Amino acid sequence: MITKRLNVLIGSGASYPAIKLMKDCEGKNSEEKNEDLMKSVKEAMESLLVGKLEGDSKSIADTYTDFFKEILALMDKANSRITPKSVNVFTTNYDLFIENAIDRLLQTNNFIFNDGTSGYFHKYLDGSNFNRTTSYRGLNDNYTDELTVINLLKPHGSINWAKKDENIEVCNTIQQGFVKVPPTGVEAEETFMNNHFHEMLRIFQLELDKPQSVLIVIGFSFQDKHIAKMVKRALKINELIVMIFTYSEDDINVIKDNLNLKNIPSNLHLISPNNFIEDDKQLKNFTFADLTTFIKSEANYETE
Repeated sequence: MITKRLNVLIGSGASYPAIKLMKDCEGKNSEEKNEDLMKSVKEAMESLLVGKLEGDSKSIADTYTDFFKEILALMDKANSRITPKSVNVFTTNYDLFIENAIDRLLQTNNFIFNDGTSGYFHKYLDGSNFNRTTSYRGLNDNYTDELTVINLLKPHGSINWAKKDENIEVCNTIQQGFVKVPPTGVEAEETFMNNHFHEMLRIFQLELDKPQSVLIVIGFSFQDKHIAKMVKRALKINELIVMIFTYSEDDINVIKDNLNLKNIPSNLHLISPNNFIEDDKQLKNFTFADLTTFIKSEANYETE
């Protein structure tokens, strides 16, 4: 992760149980289930924005913060002369747990957060704002230190996005009727009909095509067919490494089916709870918090 071009794909499983999974939503059809999901997202984010997180929401918010804290620690060890000190974070989630984590970490860490927006009072999305590097020159311009950049791309929309004419404005409040691609089973059609979403998925594909890239996947089962096709296509590039961390052993077959894989290529690693032992016992489930613990322990091992 330190010596490669790092990409992270975060799915709905990472925000569970603070936010319902689609399969757990109530309703007689996909429209009713989608409404229940939106209600779950809104309730959790209303608590987050007013700083009154409790229970599962607080735990998940802390997990996101801990994860990105470890990512930043890794990037501090990276050599910018070998690979850019940047991390591309792709998420299909509508929630703001990532943004909340970044906001907390910016108080104590020196890095750049790029959500693809430009503007001051009104921030609008523009795909051309990605692929930037930022350096710190020192007070006397006597050295140059490339700062870590965390790029955030949300191909399915966000609860704080509002459509303004032909643009998407990123706001600091929850938006009623926010810009989104609903999980209705026709995400590919919805996504490619919208230039903004198309641009973000194009960036996703381009990043995977770059030499010496790695993709870390957590909380995502590849039910989104357009993203599954992109990853399957990218796996033909031998230099790419894809590491998919599964919540349970059963998820391995689910992911293989969703990726339509008969044989697992050598550069794809499906990592399940059976790969981990804690307190002399095998893990029953592997969570987002477990991934953070794993990265931290491996980083400390390499340092020692």
